[in-house]
Amino acid sequence: MANIRSAEKQRRQAEKAKIRNRGGKSRLKSALKTARGAVAEGKADLRTAFSEIDKAAKRGLIKNNTADRYKSRLSAAVKRATAK
Repeated sequence: MANIRSAEKQRRQAEKAKIRNRGGKSRLKSALKTARGAVAEGKADLRTAFSEIDKAAKRGLIKNNTADRYKSRLSAAVKRATAK
């Protein structure tokens, strides 16, 4: 238990951020899963997935390079799927 007021406030803020970050990560993972499923079915509309990836990077949930890697891998999967 925190004895100092600033430490108690930091704990409260961390709790709020944790909840917010968990929701954002969940949205990102759902978008990626949906996009991968769409690519597997041959429906290659990646706008919503790219949008969620960019939002997560902007909010600091993932790093910019991680966002770029996700987008690159999705694009490559689409390219492989359409080449067949």
